[in-house]
Amino acid sequence: MKIHEYQAKEILREFGVATPRGIACFSVDQAVAAASKLGGSVWAVKAQIHAGGRGKGGGVKVARSLDEVRQLAAKILGMTLITHQTGAQGQVVRRLLLEQGADIKKELYIGMVVDRSSQRVCLMASSEGGMDIEQVAAITPEKIHKVLIGPLTGLTDQDADDIVRKIGVAESTVTETRALLQNLYRAFDGTDASLVEINPLILTADDHVLALDAKMNFDDNALFRHPEIAALRDLDEEDPAEIEASKYGLSYISLDGNIGCLVNGAGLAMATMDIIKLYGGSPANFLDVGGGATAEKVAEAFKLMLRNPKLQAILVNIFGGIMKCDVIAEGVVAAAREVQLSVPLVVRLEGTNVDLGKKILAESGLPIISASNMADAAEKAVTAAMGV
Repeated sequence: MKIHEYQAKEILREFGVATPRGIACFSVDQAVAAASKLGGSVWAVKAQIHAGGRGKGGGVKVARSLDEVRQLAAKILGMTLITHQTGAQGQVVRRLLLEQGADIKKELYIGMVVDRSSQRVCLMASSEGGMDIEQVAAITPEKIHKVLIGPLTGLTDQDADDIVRKIGVAESTVTETRALLQNLYRAFDGTDASLVEINPLILTADDHVLALDAKMNFDDNALFRHPEIAALRDLDEEDPAEIEASKYGLSYISLDGNIGCLVNGAGLAMATMDIIKLYGGSPANFLDVGGGATAEKVAEAFKLMLRNPKLQAILVNIFGGIMKCDVIAEGVVAAAREVQLSVPLVVRLEGTNVDLGKKILAESGLPIISASNMADAAEKAVTAAMGV
């Protein structure tokens, strides 16, 4: 789950991470009132969407008067902001963060992610703040420094000081920056985050450190422990199909292709998408119905896929363990009849009750294309999508 910058900063402040003063706004008048309340003569007007690159897309501007705050807020609120992370369709801006200006001396990068190979949290830091970290990694990888954080020790003083010095923080600010990094790790661990990114972390003219930006993502599987974080979810920022899928316990992600995939198990779903690509096709979605799907859930899965106007074929690939092939077959038949299926349907079943499942499909009277294995299924789905 993702949250907005202003929400991430509220959480980080609770853990002792310093940020500029700011106020979330939902209207132009609120933005002007926020600037007056914050005081000063310089403010940042920042679009709040779940994507990076907002500044490059015109969603972050500096205002030097209340009139300019009003003008910029009016321009940014309601705009369709297009960045390298939104895709060509962009994202409508419905919220702003009005933030006090900062006197920036130096920009740094700080990030934390779960490193699954070491089963630890990885702290990444760079002196090249304000840039896309992917670009830094590609051009000057030696400027990215990493430390793996032990779950029992946390981020030690020695590891924190070492990485702080490597990114060029003055000796007089090492202690403050160390405390910020340790507090950042406490926030990461304490909220079951999957990613925390501050880009940039700034050194101010008076040698203090501030999180000028903040991004936090959370492990969906741990949200039951954090209802206060789950309450921050902004449905306007999510794909309506993915929201609908979550209501039925389906894991669904929209993609750019034209072959719908209905699979049980995330690993098999990934393998199915890979083999579709291998045979020259392109998957339209990731869809995992899980190990305990009912016929009703399968029917809802079909409805989700069929909302995609690009859809040219559907591939159902089921390995029945906990999930029984006859249940999937009943769901497929019911869904095909309910939605009056208008695209070719390829089905590959294997596992528990497979013979019964195949019998249900064969006796349905529907034009279902049967496949004997994954390769056969992928080849037939790609051919069907091409209209051959």
